[in-house]
Amino acid sequence: MQQRLSPGQCFLWVDEAPDRLARVRAGEIVVSPVGPQVPRKVPSGLIHDWVGAVFIPNVSLNDVQQVVRDYARYKDLYQPNVVDSKVIPSAEDKDRFSMLLLNQTLLLKMAFDADYESSYFQVDDRRAYSVERTTRVQEIQEYGSPAQHALEEGEGHGIIWGLSGFTRFMERDGGVYMELEAIELSRDIPASMRWLVEPIVRRVSRSSLSTSLQQTQKAVRLRTELANRKSVSSQSADQATH
Repeated sequence: MQQRLSPGQCFLWVDEAPDRLARVRAGEIVVSPVGPQVPRKVPSGLIHDWVGAVFIPNVSLNDVQQVVRDYARYKDLYQPNVVDSKVIPSAEDKDRFSMLLLNQTLLLKMAFDADYESSYFQVDDRRAYSVERTTRVQEIQEYGSPAQHALEEGEGHGIIWGLSGFTRFMERDGGVYMELEAIELSRDIPASMRWLVEPIVRRVSRSSLSTSLQQTQKAVRLRTELANRKSVSSQSADQATH
């Protein structure tokens, strides 16, 4: 992010390639792995690093931030992957919240209870970004059954050991560009299963990021439409009174 804020550097990932920008500007959600080697192998684990972008026309930077910072409503906006969400009160200059994530990629009934912290930075009147990370992740096995139980941190299948990310916003071209880079640490895939599992992991990573951006786009549009309707109704009522 510091490099992207430097003079002469592209703040947005989409601005690095004219074709990518054109596709997003035309309404496509573009998602790609970051770098040639994704997932990246580290001792006993894998780093999955993906970035996606969407353009939301006819909205402002404030409209988008009002939605993405409404953590209590994540359980409504990001169904069915987010089962529950709530704000965690904090005296720090950071947003803190929790989410219960449902894993639907395996036959196992599994969920993840995670706490997050997010820091927002306003670059100027048109640009902003945030940095997010998990501070706690606990796997819940047999989710939804009488045998449901939470494991200690660091135990379990290791589908998610930790999450972090960067979100960039730019108001331009009659709307807002939103980019989300999601970085996940997971358990390593056994060498004997890598040929089978890695394509599935890539497909799921791409799909989940695309779905998240699509759901955010829809939520922002709905919020803006409702606000516009209320404004028109209020103006009509004022005119009728006068």
